[in-house]
Amino acid sequence: MTIPEIYVMRHGETEWNAMRRMQGGLDSPLTELGRAQARAMGRMLAARGVGPVTHRILSSPQGRAVETARLAFGTAPQPEPRLREIAMGDWSGLDRAEIDARWPGPPGEHFIDFYARAPRGEGFAALWARCADLLAGLDGPSVLVTHGMTSRVLRTIATGGSRADLARLPGGQGVVFRISQGRHDRLAAPLAVGDGGG
Repeated sequence: MTIPEIYVMRHGETEWNAMRRMQGGLDSPLTELGRAQARAMGRMLAARGVGPVTHRILSSPQGRAVETARLAFGTAPQPEPRLREIAMGDWSGLDRAEIDARWPGPPGEHFIDFYARAPRGEGFAALWARCADLLAGLDGPSVLVTHGMTSRVLRTIATGGSRADLARLPGGQGVVFRISQGRHDRLAAPLAVGDGGG
């Protein structure tokens, strides 16, 4: 699969990210830090000559991603349902302590396995299929504004990886990833933070 240059942005920090609450298909507003992260990512990309004139701006239709794109680029993005976050099923809206109490996982469980076992969740096969479909249809340079797990899957596919490679790519908020000709570069904007869920 030949993929044009893409920049993958995760939405800024949300209120539920700060509380370690699983959003999945649900939503919560950006925090003050999240809004600042969105603006910082936009400035960083503008300094590289990347914006609505040079790249299509596609966004998950979920509010936290749409608002991030609007703050970053000063314009409404094109909604793209295939960029939505992995659905968390029965875990949607719960925090990590609630999930661990009701559905304890094995000791030392990797976060990829944690997301994969969400009861009545979307699962990685469906997420992988919709991300691959989106990437196969891109016809020019694009900025993809999305979510934590969706970002990892998009970037893994775009770099020719398999599901076994999902964990090797970095995450984080306030970070933009550039993929061109199979090469993966992490562009950390000011205010970048760790890899909270969703």
